[in-house]
Amino acid sequence: PCLAELAGFCLVFCSSLAIGTTTGYRLFSLSSVEQLDQVHESNEIPDVYIVERLFSSSLVVVVSHAKPRQMNVYHFKKGTEICNYSYSSNILSIRLNRQRLVVCLEESIYIHNIKDMKLLKTILDTPPNTTGLCALSINHANSYLAYPGSATSGEIALYDGNSLKTACTIPAHDGPLAALAFNSTGSKLASASEKGTVIRVFSIPGGQKLYEFRRGMKRYVNISSLVFSMDSQFLCASSNTETVHIFKLEHLTDSRPEEPPTWSGYMGKMFQAATNYLPAQVSGMMSQDRAFATVRLNVSGQRNICALSTIQKLPRLLVTTSDGHLCIYNLDPQDGGECVLIKKHSLLGSGKMEENKENDLQPPLPQSYAATVARQSTVPSTSTMPGYSEDGGALRGEVIPEHEFATGPVCLDDENEFPPVSIRNP
Repeated sequence: PCLAELAGFCLVFCSSLAIGTTTGYRLFSLSSVEQLDQVHESNEIPDVYIVERLFSSSLVVVVSHAKPRQMNVYHFKKGTEICNYSYSSNILSIRLNRQRLVVCLEESIYIHNIKDMKLLKTILDTPPNTTGLCALSINHANSYLAYPGSATSGEIALYDGNSLKTACTIPAHDGPLAALAFNSTGSKLASASEKGTVIRVFSIPGGQKLYEFRRGMKRYVNISSLVFSMDSQFLCASSNTETVHIFKLEHLTDSRPEEPPTWSGYMGKMFQAATNYLPAQVSGMMSQDRAFATVRLNVSGQRNICALSTIQKLPRLLVTTSDGHLCIYNLDPQDGGECVLIKKHSLLGSGKMEENKENDLQPPLPQSYAATVARQSTVPSTSTMPGYSEDGGALRGEVIPEHEFATGPVCLDDENEFPPVSIRNP
């Protein structure tokens, strides 16, 4: 089969990958670097361009180019359809957590209750959103929804999906938005504009700016992926260029030990003091932090989606590309720098591991922290309970229930979870 469009990660602890193809869709487990296990494959619906899985549960939402206005909700483990909904125009994106399912059209947004799929709210007359840009926090305690508040500026509209009320408006960028992403707790929101040169992080729900990172100044790019690590310590951004940037979210405080007097330290303090007197645009550029770690892909111009994960107890960067490959890199959480490619899997084969034919092409690099630890972690972990590996990932063919998350309205280990419901058309 040929990859039609990379539908993207559908994550809980970055342990699951969902892709749409010309023949249907596939779900993979990402519990091991060496092993890429196919959990499920469906060829019932062709030309799938949206496939979203509810964390690592059995619920999956699919949209096909054959019926771009129809959303199909399945319980793939039972092989049953829960429901389907039709909308007035093409579905551009779908987001879901344990309480809400959000369907984004070009000029409207529909919010469903995920337990019974009832329509709770319709946000009409939203600014033209041709890419279906929106983000939903995975923390069911708040269910914040972010989407463009303007078609001409980088204004973010923040909506509370639980109370079904507008929370605030954030003036994030001068130009139109290109990417949005919440952290795992819904307390931070990252954004990038169509220029792609500056990435900002805001507190939620207040909207105060916390961090500002500069991806580059030489050229404008299209940000295709923006994602936090599960511990919110890192933020990853990928674009249509060959470079993936990873930023570290940390603030330097005056309480740290006094550094030895050096010329660079002196100049750094001078620049810091100067920002208090310079115009906002100039001082903002001086205070921006650059990437903590980077990856250089073999190709540019392709759409790719990234995720920061912990696999076999080590931090990893995952990059999926539109040509149907998953690349896994080691991320050094202490020193950063250039991430080391350790495995490349094909997503277009039988679902089993493909040998990494590019390993021999890697230049010899100094052993980083992650690479050194990875070399020592060659002993397979032992299972502490049926169906689970020691590091919490699913074993082959298993589905992780949602016991890791706080108790919510969806009981994912219940045999009667997600019963079929009546079909409604918004």
